[in-house]
Amino acid sequence: MTNDPVSADTPAAAGRRRQVGIVAVPGFELLDVAGPLSLFASATWDGSNDGRAAYHCRVIGLDRGPVAASIGATIAADAGIAEIDPAELDTLLVAGGIGARHPEPDPGLLGWLRRAAGRVRRIGSVCTGAFLLAEAGLLDGRVATTHWRHAGQLAAAFPRVRVEAERIYVQDGNVWTAAGVTSGMDLALALIAEDLGRRPALELARSKVMYMHRPGGQSQFSAELALQTADEPRLARLQGWVFENLSSPLTIDELAERAAMSPRNFNRVFTRAVGVSPARFVERARVDAARRRLEGGAGTIEAIAHDTGFGNAERMRRSFLRQLGIAPADYRQRFGPRTREIA
Repeated sequence: MTNDPVSADTPAAAGRRRQVGIVAVPGFELLDVAGPLSLFASATWDGSNDGRAAYHCRVIGLDRGPVAASIGATIAADAGIAEIDPAELDTLLVAGGIGARHPEPDPGLLGWLRRAAGRVRRIGSVCTGAFLLAEAGLLDGRVATTHWRHAGQLAAAFPRVRVEAERIYVQDGNVWTAAGVTSGMDLALALIAEDLGRRPALELARSKVMYMHRPGGQSQFSAELALQTADEPRLARLQGWVFENLSSPLTIDELAERAAMSPRNFNRVFTRAVGVSPARFVERARVDAARRRLEGGAGTIEAIAHDTGFGNAERMRRSFLRQLGIAPADYRQRFGPRTREIA
């Protein structure tokens, strides 16, 4: 079987289903498998509901048979790694989950992945499936991403991998990596767009009620989730109120009053519960809101600074440099909307 790309406009392309394999090890994240499978299985060459199927999907386990997901449900692997010649596959993805982060991964699987990397047209991972690719040496010298919660661990364990924790998915050559869980669907849609063109992929995105290109990066999820760590209900409600009222002054006195505490006691209790002072929390929340606006591309830097409570662009610039080590204008240039679309 050849792994050369076939144009979606040729008769040969319309008559051939590309083979997609998704590796699931025990303890895998169910959505890492089900999400991409749903998209690949629904994709047609012309984008119509009754068009010719573009892909044939296989779930690959360490062995054939049921594989337990992290939530306890099982999925049937229709083949084990010993039964699959990687050359039969066009695209190979590795699902994440607790099993993918095992400190001693199956050596047979690692060897199989190394062989597969030289035979498939594309190889990739969803979520912490990146750990298995990295353990196999397939991410050395490459840019990659994984779930924001585990990005630091991936970078520390595999220093030869350039981890970009903000990205929803990353392509580096023929190696693709996606962030957390549902981003596997973003990755699958990008792969489908690369194969079939934008229009069939757009029709598929519409049918699944999802973005063709999801706006922003992982920061739109990770930052607020990481900040909202207070277990005390009053503080948790206050944090939510802060995110909704960033243009307000948000002074210590104002926050303490809303929490029904004295300013001194509030500062002490909040810092102990959240891990940062109220002032630092507010600054980080404003930076996170501003960076999402910059990623989306809408509004001037001055307007974004006003809307997110910085008051002016210079104050926002100082906070960005303090928190991110990069000025807002440079951040927008690096992470703002891309004009090139997959076609």
